[in-house]
Amino acid sequence: MEIVEDVVIVGAGICGLTTSLGLHRLGIRSLVLESSDRLRSTGFAFTTWSNAWKAFDAIGIGESLRRQHNLIPSIIVATTFSVQPPSEISFEGHEVRCLQRRLLLETLAKELPNGSIRLSSKVVFIEESGFFKQVHLADGTILRTKVLIGCDGINSVVAKWLGLQKPVFAGRSAIRGLANFKGGHGFGTKFRQFVGKGARSGLLPCDDETVYWFMTWTPAGQEEELEDDPVKLKQFAITKLKDTTDEMKSVVEKTLLDCFVSSPLRYRRPWELLSGNMSKGNVCVAGDAFHPMTPDLGQGGCSAIEDGVVLARCLAEALLKPGADIREKAAEEEEEHKRIEMGLKKFAQERRWRSFELVTTSYIVGYIQQSNGKIMNFFRDKFLSRFLSGLLLNKANFDCGKLN
Repeated sequence: MEIVEDVVIVGAGICGLTTSLGLHRLGIRSLVLESSDRLRSTGFAFTTWSNAWKAFDAIGIGESLRRQHNLIPSIIVATTFSVQPPSEISFEGHEVRCLQRRLLLETLAKELPNGSIRLSSKVVFIEESGFFKQVHLADGTILRTKVLIGCDGINSVVAKWLGLQKPVFAGRSAIRGLANFKGGHGFGTKFRQFVGKGARSGLLPCDDETVYWFMTWTPAGQEEELEDDPVKLKQFAITKLKDTTDEMKSVVEKTLLDCFVSSPLRYRRPWELLSGNMSKGNVCVAGDAFHPMTPDLGQGGCSAIEDGVVLARCLAEALLKPGADIREKAAEEEEEHKRIEMGLKKFAQERRWRSFELVTTSYIVGYIQQSNGKIMNFFRDKFLSRFLSGLLLNKANFDCGKLN
């Protein structure tokens, strides 16, 4: 069975649904394919900085999300290496919240027309078909589309088709969790972060009852096997965080076993962002398929949301622009294909340097914060702590613009 679509988006994650909603706001229908049988919220939550909230406002969902998540006024950074007093940096003038992925995906999905998301739709291969692409699904369905967008994460099928290299291991892993405190957690609203002894960890309240926490570390060989065992994972996290505060340890203790996730950290080499084919003809990638990065700036999800707005804007300019007065169908299709190609090239070019900056800075910040040498620990804790925290706000001071 062959189905014809104008725009097919692979991946119903943050970037895919943001792109689809942006196109919908501009009057363009798209079909979003999700390989799972439901919307997935892997990672539980993520920090949303001012740049993400500007993008949310651009697609019209900012206010509904603000009502469900507390504003974070500052970050407190403490070291687990020395008795150096904690430093606090105010977020005054910035909008920072810890956003639950499930609530974000549900909000995006509710704003889309019925039938926009096709679940249990795994892409197995892609082939050329004139000015179209044929997308073959595992169930035998064939989709014929004018535009193909890969928002399918670090293991992207679309990125592979474009010839992009697989993201590489950063040498570190992360554990993330979400704890719920019925009746209130009592931790206030501040972002707490702990660095030292080869690990970085932190907790962020999402609302009055829900707390998101994370830990990154450099794994030894046997620790790589923890990923599929939540019992061992929880015990490992408790042991690793023994030098943090009682609040941090209580959050981990409170986390249910099905609210743990562990994964190796991967990123795209910065030079590949500048030289790789992020778009080719009527195909492009966005989000983690474009620029996977380590979590040290908290910009992975935020930049994916930026991508969605910019991509919808560039694509709408191509699809909604009146074509030349061409009577022959083949010539009309060719002219539209050229507009689409230029629109996707414009998107890739606009996002290339922003992605390069975020991926590079995030990697360097993570390396410094997680270093375990005495000299680096002293230098970081004494001189770099406020500077590194300030980078979070610096990279969030960005506006991807309106939809039109």
